[in-house]
Amino acid sequence: MLVKQLTSGPRHARRAQAPGASSPGRGSAIMAAGSLVSRATGFVRSAVVVAALGTALLGDAYQIANTVPNIVYFLLLGGALNAVVVPELVRAAREHADGGTAHLGRLLTLCAGALLLLSTAAVLAAPWLVAAYAPDFDGAQRDLTIALARYCLPQILAYGLFALLSQALTAHGRFGAMTWAPVLNNLVVIAVFGLYLAVAGQAMEAGQVTEGQALLLGLGSTAGVAVQAGVLLPALRAAGLRPRLRLDLVGAELRAPLRAAGWTILLVAVNQLTFWLVTSLATSAGVRAAAEGAAAGAGFAAYTNAYTLWMVPQGIVTVSLATALLPRMSAAGRGDPAAVGRDLAWGLRRNAVALMPAALVFVALAPQVMGVVFQHGRTGEADVRVLAWVLVAFAPGLPAFAAQYLLSRAFYALGDTRTPFLLNLVTAATQAALVLAAYALLPARWAVAGMAGAYAVACVVGLLCTTWALRAAIGRWPATAGTHLRALAAALPGTLAGWSAARWCGETLGPGLAGDAAGLAIGTALLAASVVSLAGPLRLTEVTGLIAALRRRLPGGAR
Repeated sequence: MLVKQLTSGPRHARRAQAPGASSPGRGSAIMAAGSLVSRATGFVRSAVVVAALGTALLGDAYQIANTVPNIVYFLLLGGALNAVVVPELVRAAREHADGGTAHLGRLLTLCAGALLLLSTAAVLAAPWLVAAYAPDFDGAQRDLTIALARYCLPQILAYGLFALLSQALTAHGRFGAMTWAPVLNNLVVIAVFGLYLAVAGQAMEAGQVTEGQALLLGLGSTAGVAVQAGVLLPALRAAGLRPRLRLDLVGAELRAPLRAAGWTILLVAVNQLTFWLVTSLATSAGVRAAAEGAAAGAGFAAYTNAYTLWMVPQGIVTVSLATALLPRMSAAGRGDPAAVGRDLAWGLRRNAVALMPAALVFVALAPQVMGVVFQHGRTGEADVRVLAWVLVAFAPGLPAFAAQYLLSRAFYALGDTRTPFLLNLVTAATQAALVLAAYALLPARWAVAGMAGAYAVACVVGLLCTTWALRAAIGRWPATAGTHLRALAAALPGTLAGWSAARWCGETLGPGLAGDAAGLAIGTALLAASVVSLAGPLRLTEVTGLIAALRRRLPGGAR
């Protein structure tokens, strides 16, 4: 109910809808509810992975191997699917007599063939891919990373099929299956790493991991992604979509989406080039830190685990809003840019009241967050301190990153993939320059925290540029800056109180799970109480509306 009220649709959403343009309220509520469960199981997944492998070089080997499939997929195809397919399928659903089923079949044929070729080539190229992203790995460390990468790279095919089928469901207003499918992926990986802990929990270095254990980790991770994609097939049939592979691709109206995809592929290429820079430098920083005798892992595993937690609020709130809004904005897009602006303002306001407090939780309570999630198994207090500083460095960029994510979807709804690419050049150049500076100027154990801060600054720069460009595109700017500032003002008193309470809990209960859990619970409660108590005076209508709805549903509440 909390999620449903926060994401209930705007009043103008009640007007007649075109196919694929359903009210964003119900769709975003379904997605946010699924995302809550997905992120909760994701916490457990991350904790089990880190407990099994740690945050030092052994953890780096797995993180590199399991990240490379994502890199290759998004570099060559994933970005195009995510940005282009929904508007294209919405158009086909409106204009084609079969509701776009044949068009989906052609896209499925084209993408499945490309994904199969890409997966095969990537498996063969695993040694070169590992060398590109982890140039300082050698010996057993390099061999283990290559072996894991070969087992993980078939995920490219599964990721692509999941993305395409998810976009097809989104275009037809079906959000549940695609949101809950990652939960199954998480459960599979939790089981795999739980088994690994039972049979190889004492392995401390790459050379101690056997071939069978590497097979378990790699293929187990790939099985999770395959299950995630496979569970969408029944949902497609329930939606009345039974696409078949089709070979009649010539003259099948694929030229326009492929041309639009070109700009998106270039955008993703720039992003992945920047990510390659971060990955290789973070990996090198980890190797340097280990050589200098650092007590905690300060390499790519630390960066990616902090990044994963940093993304949780955006994944629950922003992605849910954007995915539900995109079909509706795509239906209105070229004929009514003002409607796109209204929908976008609705999403940005709700995004602000959730993301601003979340960023402050990360700033004030990072040690407690990281301790509760990661201080298990091979991960000690020193590792948690490194992870916490990386999360603190990421935190200020969260509201800007989430807002820019929504704004870029407005461009895609308007059929413009060129402008997001040009704007992304600015963001990527800013990040690359600051990342290089952090690596060159900071000690090895602090380099990854500096890289996280570099990304936060780049997100702010990107948001400012995107705001200016979108105002020209839709003729007006959705005025939401006031909501962001009021949400910040409402959360600040609770942030200070929560930080003090968390420190008191740590001093009273000592380091470890008890002190961290108590500090996180009390600190978060104080921050939430601050937002709730100040929502009325600061005119945060999204929060006051939620509170009023909850009161009506309490026994004896007003109807």
